[in-house]
Amino acid sequence: MNHKDINLILFFNNSIICFISNIYSDKQQFALKYLKIIEANLNNVLIVIENFNIRDNDWDPSYPHHSIYSDILMEIVNSFNLSLSTPIIQVSTQYADNSNNSNSVIDLMFLQANSSEFNNHSILPDL
Repeated sequence: MNHKDINLILFFNNSIICFISNIYSDKQQFALKYLKIIEANLNNVLIVIENFNIRDNDWDPSYPHHSIYSDILMEIVNSFNLSLSTPIIQVSTQYADNSNNSNSVIDLMFLQANSSEFNNHSILPDL
Protein backbone atom coordinates (compact mmCIF):
# COMPACT_ATOMS: atom_id res chain seq x y z
CA MET A 1 0.00 0.00 0.00
CA ASN A 2 1.21 3.43 -0.85
CA HIS A 3 -0.39 5.85 1.60
CA LYS A 4 1.39 7.98 4.19
CA ASP A 5 -1.25 7.36 6.89
CA ILE A 6 -1.48 3.57 6.53
CA ASN A 7 1.31 1.54 8.07
CA LEU A 8 1.24 -2.10 7.13
CA ILE A 9 3.71 -4.35 8.94
CA LEU A 10 4.18 -7.87 7.71
CA PHE A 11 5.90 -10.75 9.42
CA PHE A 12 6.27 -14.45 8.86
CA ASN A 13 4.82 -17.07 11.17
CA ASN A 14 5.71 -20.62 10.10
CA SER A 15 6.15 -19.34 6.51
CA ILE A 16 2.71 -17.67 6.59
CA ILE A 17 2.67 -13.92 6.01
CA CYS A 18 0.65 -12.03 8.65
CA PHE A 19 -0.16 -8.32 8.81
CA ILE A 20 -0.60 -5.63 11.45
CA SER A 21 -2.00 -2.30 10.31
CA ASN A 22 -1.97 1.12 11.93
CA ILE A 23 -4.24 3.67 10.23
CA TYR A 24 -4.69 7.37 10.79
CA SER A 25 -7.68 8.72 8.90
CA ASP A 26 -8.07 12.49 9.03
CA LYS A 27 -11.41 14.30 9.23
CA GLN A 28 -11.75 14.10 5.43
CA GLN A 29 -11.29 10.30 5.68
CA PHE A 30 -8.54 10.17 3.03
CA ALA A 31 -6.98 6.94 4.36
CA LEU A 32 -10.35 5.23 4.64
CA LYS A 33 -11.35 6.33 1.14
CA TYR A 34 -7.99 5.08 -0.18
CA LEU A 35 -8.56 1.65 1.36
CA LYS A 36 -12.04 1.53 -0.14
CA ILE A 37 -10.82 2.58 -3.59
CA ILE A 38 -8.09 -0.02 -3.79
CA GLU A 39 -10.43 -2.57 -2.20
CA ALA A 40 -7.64 -3.91 -0.07
CA ASN A 41 -7.99 -7.65 0.14
CA LEU A 42 -5.31 -8.86 2.49
CA ASN A 43 -5.22 -12.27 4.06
CA ASN A 44 -4.05 -12.97 7.61
CA VAL A 45 -4.59 -9.48 9.01
CA LEU A 46 -4.32 -9.91 12.76
CA ILE A 47 -5.05 -6.40 14.00
CA VAL A 48 -6.07 -2.98 12.68
CA ILE A 49 -5.77 -0.11 15.13
CA GLU A 50 -5.54 3.65 15.48
CA ASN A 51 -7.38 6.90 15.01
CA PHE A 52 -10.22 6.66 12.51
CA ASN A 53 -11.72 10.08 13.29
CA ILE A 54 -15.23 8.70 13.03
CA ARG A 55 -17.74 9.58 15.72
CA ASP A 56 -20.51 7.02 15.79
CA ASN A 57 -23.04 5.66 18.24
CA ASP A 58 -21.92 2.12 17.33
CA TRP A 59 -18.88 2.58 19.60
CA ASP A 60 -19.68 5.74 21.52
CA PRO A 61 -23.03 5.50 23.36
CA SER A 62 -22.89 9.20 24.26
CA TYR A 63 -22.89 10.19 20.57
CA PRO A 64 -26.41 10.24 19.06
CA HIS A 65 -25.60 9.78 15.35
CA HIS A 66 -24.46 7.14 12.87
CA SER A 67 -21.87 7.94 10.19
CA ILE A 68 -21.70 6.56 6.65
CA TYR A 69 -17.94 6.39 7.19
CA SER A 70 -18.41 3.82 9.93
CA ASP A 71 -20.23 1.64 7.39
CA ILE A 72 -17.28 1.93 5.02
CA LEU A 73 -14.83 1.16 7.83
CA MET A 74 -16.82 -1.89 8.92
CA GLU A 75 -16.99 -3.13 5.34
CA ILE A 76 -13.21 -2.87 5.03
CA VAL A 77 -12.39 -4.59 8.33
CA ASN A 78 -14.99 -7.28 7.65
CA SER A 79 -13.12 -8.04 4.43
CA PHE A 80 -10.09 -8.70 6.68
CA ASN A 81 -12.27 -11.03 8.83
CA LEU A 82 -11.87 -8.71 11.82
CA SER A 83 -14.39 -7.38 14.32
CA LEU A 84 -14.51 -4.32 16.51
CA SER A 85 -13.03 -5.16 19.89
CA THR A 86 -14.54 -3.37 22.88
CA PRO A 87 -12.26 -2.47 25.79
CA ILE A 88 -12.98 -3.92 29.23
CA ILE A 89 -13.98 -0.43 30.41
CA GLN A 90 -15.14 1.97 27.72
CA VAL A 91 -13.53 5.40 27.97
CA SER A 92 -13.13 8.33 25.63
CA THR A 93 -10.05 8.28 23.44
CA GLN A 94 -10.11 11.94 22.43
CA TYR A 95 -10.54 14.72 24.95
CA ALA A 96 -12.04 18.05 23.90
CA ASP A 97 -9.97 21.22 24.24
CA ASN A 98 -12.93 23.22 25.48
CA SER A 99 -15.98 22.47 27.57
CA ASN A 100 -18.39 23.22 24.68
CA ASN A 101 -17.28 20.04 22.89
CA SER A 102 -17.75 16.56 24.28
CA ASN A 103 -15.10 13.89 24.62
CA SER A 104 -15.34 11.14 22.04
CA VAL A 105 -14.28 7.65 21.04
CA ILE A 106 -12.39 7.73 17.74
CA ASP A 107 -9.51 5.29 18.36
CA LEU A 108 -10.59 1.75 17.59
CA MET A 109 -9.14 -1.75 17.58
CA PHE A 110 -10.19 -4.53 15.22
CA LEU A 111 -9.13 -8.09 15.96
CA GLN A 112 -10.00 -11.61 14.98
CA ALA A 113 -13.03 -12.48 17.09
CA ASN A 114 -11.54 -15.80 18.17
CA SER A 115 -8.36 -14.24 19.61
CA SER A 116 -7.88 -14.24 23.37
CA GLU A 117 -7.43 -10.44 23.31
CA PHE A 118 -10.81 -9.80 21.68
CA ASN A 119 -12.95 -7.67 24.04
CA ASN A 120 -10.20 -8.16 26.62
CA HIS A 121 -8.05 -5.04 26.36
CA SER A 122 -7.74 -1.82 28.32
CA ILE A 123 -7.32 1.81 27.36
CA LEU A 124 -5.21 3.84 29.76
CA PRO A 125 -6.63 7.38 29.48
CA ASP A 126 -4.08 8.85 31.90
CA LEU A 127 -1.27 7.95 29.51
